[in-house]
Amino acid sequence: MKGRWLFQCAADWWGKVLAPSQFLVTVPVKGLVGYREAREQRWRYYTLRGTRLPCPLQDPEGLRQWLEAEQFMKSQWQWHEADVNIEGDIVPAKVLQVFRKLVENAIGTCHLSGKVSMLTQLSAVWVAVETSTCQVELELVPTVEIPTVWPEKARWPPCLKRWPSRQRVECIKSFGFALLACSNYHWQQSFLQAEQVLLDQLDEDGGCRRKCFQALRQMKEDVWCPGKRPVVTSHHLQTVLFWTCEKYPHPKDWQVFSKAFLRLVRKLHKCVSQHFLKHYFVRKSNLLQHASSGELDTVAQKLALFLKNPQIGLP
Repeated sequence: MKGRWLFQCAADWWGKVLAPSQFLVTVPVKGLVGYREAREQRWRYYTLRGTRLPCPLQDPEGLRQWLEAEQFMKSQWQWHEADVNIEGDIVPAKVLQVFRKLVENAIGTCHLSGKVSMLTQLSAVWVAVETSTCQVELELVPTVEIPTVWPEKARWPPCLKRWPSRQRVECIKSFGFALLACSNYHWQQSFLQAEQVLLDQLDEDGGCRRKCFQALRQMKEDVWCPGKRPVVTSHHLQTVLFWTCEKYPHPKDWQVFSKAFLRLVRKLHKCVSQHFLKHYFVRKSNLLQHASSGELDTVAQKLALFLKNPQIGLP
């Protein structure tokens, strides 16, 4: 099928946990090499259906950006075709259309219909997979991997910080970033590998950061925000952890579990109450900007109740 050569094999896929039975899996694309930041700004008047708009499309904000084929030193001819490209832009919604058809065909061709099904009510590409113990849901996201390049939007760290160390910062930046196809016109910047490096090296000083994070995630899943599509995800908790590690960089701050855990809960409560959580790398992006205000308020009430009597349910 046309477009099948645009995506890499499953061995190169990355993933992250959204909820206990829900995962995001990135699917790297092929044929785009040598990324460069766009230097010229231009207005876009096109639509996905090919009509012209009287006013230009909204510019991307936060983690989002345009992606032009000419931003790559080398790009295969398929990325210039009309099924994924409009006026020089590689358009995520059109990439998703091609990818969805490939996934649908693969389920039938590989005789997986009894175990894997498409979740058609969602705009993104979601599949439900029956395992030996339960059903899990996977969001499959076409991804442009951009190794060794750190995006201009991610002005991190803004100044000299004690956490992470300068050497660790350079290591993290060497992994670059990725662009996810998860909206109509704009690609979303992602830092999965950089975040994983931070997580892997949390407790080199013998602290309890990882234990606190695991307890926070368990309480979120069991008490504060359970469900298949929680308003507060594991990524939100991870971001709260990074901000708290930066604010409290000393080993002595992470020696007593109960104090360190409650510090994380207070930070989470503040962010959820204010509906505001800055992305750790792109600090102008609010990760809770599009979350349901009502659901956030419900979680904030549960967190406040816990903080009044933190012995209840403390792992």
